[in-house]
Amino acid sequence: MRLSQVKEILHATVLCGEDRLEEEIQSVCGSDFLSDVLAYVHEENLLLTGMVNPQVVRTAEMTDIKCIVFVRGKWPGEDVLSLARELDIVVMTTGQRMYSACGLLYTHGLPGS
Repeated sequence: MRLSQVKEILHATVLCGEDRLEEEIQSVCGSDFLSDVLAYVHEENLLLTGMVNPQVVRTAEMTDIKCIVFVRGKWPGEDVLSLARELDIVVMTTGQRMYSACGLLYTHGLPGS
């Protein structure tokens, strides 16, 4: 699935990485526990989370996550966005709750990781 499709499905706002929306992802992970992300996430993945701190971006970097979507209308600070830009990670925000966002992406054919 393309990141542009994720944006549409979740009615998300792109906060950085607009130029990379045609990239493909293979699966999605929804978690607020970064240790779970480190243990279970594979590359070419999308992370849905409510955690809005720089550690989320660092975790994405370590696991080759292409895109972070902050759920529940969470908006990261400039420190998070600056780090994501530096590491070339797409960042979006959506008003959807975690459960709903996962369900929407799954029903549109994106498997879990």
